[in-house]
Amino acid sequence: MGNKVFSELGLDESILKAIDAMGFEEPSKIQAEVIPVLLEGHDVIGQAQTGTGKTLAFGAPILSRIGKQDGKVNSIILTPTRELAIQVNDELNRIAKFTKIKLLPVYGGQPIDRQISALRRGIDIVVGTPGRVLDLIRRKVLNLSSIRFLVLDEADEMLNMGFIDDIEEIIKNSNQDRQTMLFSATMPEEIKRLAKRYMKSETKHIAILKNAMTVATVDQYYYEIKNKDRFETLCRILDVDEPTSAIIFCKTKRNVDELVEGLQGRGYTAEGMHGDMNQNQRINTLRKFKEGNLEFLIATDVAARGIDVENVTHVINYDLPQDVESYVHRIGRTGRANRKGVAYTLVTAREYMSLKHIEKVIKSKIRRREIPTVDEIFVSKYKNMFSKIKETLEQDSYKKFIPMATELDEEFNLVEVAAALMDMVYSKEVNYDYTENEIGSKTDYKRLFLNVGRLDKINPRKLVDFFNENAKVKREDVGDIDILEKFSFVNVTEAAAESIMKHCTGKKFAGRKLNVEISTKSKR
Repeated sequence: MGNKVFSELGLDESILKAIDAMGFEEPSKIQAEVIPVLLEGHDVIGQAQTGTGKTLAFGAPILSRIGKQDGKVNSIILTPTRELAIQVNDELNRIAKFTKIKLLPVYGGQPIDRQISALRRGIDIVVGTPGRVLDLIRRKVLNLSSIRFLVLDEADEMLNMGFIDDIEEIIKNSNQDRQTMLFSATMPEEIKRLAKRYMKSETKHIAILKNAMTVATVDQYYYEIKNKDRFETLCRILDVDEPTSAIIFCKTKRNVDELVEGLQGRGYTAEGMHGDMNQNQRINTLRKFKEGNLEFLIATDVAARGIDVENVTHVINYDLPQDVESYVHRIGRTGRANRKGVAYTLVTAREYMSLKHIEKVIKSKIRRREIPTVDEIFVSKYKNMFSKIKETLEQDSYKKFIPMATELDEEFNLVEVAAALMDMVYSKEVNYDYTENEIGSKTDYKRLFLNVGRLDKINPRKLVDFFNENAKVKREDVGDIDILEKFSFVNVTEAAAESIMKHCTGKKFAGRKLNVEISTKSKR
């Protein structure tokens, strides 16, 4: 990739401005290779694993070349699921922030009348699932005869889900002079046949080799948070774990600056590193971190490249990274030289599915942890103080204070004196002014047993969709999902458990009559 930057790829200024606002400092491999080719007008097959930044790879060139808007649909982007349609639409809206482009996600499970009304008012880009897109075409409200761009996102997944006939019908209803983009993690024969039939003969095939996606020496955890509690959650983690050397990753340069200011203002020894800092600043900060004079290094992905510090105990993803590869690079900063490391990731309910996707790609479990309570912080600090007091008593240095302690003994109870001194130490070590013992939602989950598993070709996304459609259960009501070979376990809130038991038991799912029971094994 040669460490290209987005400004070298030929994108429109308004799109570059949006990418900068999103905090992306440099393109991923697929973005760096695909964007210039798409800007030249070629049809492209992009082969890369999911989570490598494909949406921006096709979205930025489309938005740069879309031209004058006339109310007609200019681009159609097909995705296998409604979750991905929503995710892609949200990402494109961020890329189109400084343009007047109008986008519309269309998918089943949402009233079609609203989508029809929006299309009649004028939409530039439609992002949708094949079934709903085809329905709108047949109703003659979605006209693809003038489109300039057609994207098949996660094409292999769409074929696995049986959408091949729908896709072909949609393509046949599309402008033949369009530019076609096909993105797929794998390249089965059906994809090759589809490309040969509907893409231009000079189509460019760009494949990004799959990297190793495992970090065996790192224990990985996540905290589900509310965005307003992000900073306090970080402080609680730092106070309860007391890491000696941690790298905290932020998505943007601005976030780095704000977090450094926030942590320093509360007494933590933290400094930042990002692309706007000069070389001397970065060298000095890194030197302090390596020498142990700096506990917390706050960095963007680009600034942290090349950091090789063996004694990093913790990596904390203050912001979720933009792709799986970045996540692996980040957590690989700890667990060096066969030492154990710890990686924490803060995610909102909205980001949860992105985290589960990372977990799937890296084939490694990211376990849930509850946000530390003030009581837990107190116990952690007490154990630390007790250990230090014990070490001091095993030496002679404290004896010079015995006359003072004897004087205090004449006026006060020495147990109360010791407690007062510990209170002074505790007050200095806890830098955040915690007002509540608990923050966030410390959810008590019911664990459900389902008689379907991997052999039935189900995945977490399909399960959540099924619960939503039949029991009106929201994504935020679902915790960990464990899919085994012949059965599955799902953690859900108590209200959701009742609704699922009532409305899903006996329904047909994955070709089987679904049996749902409360599991005898409890798990948070």
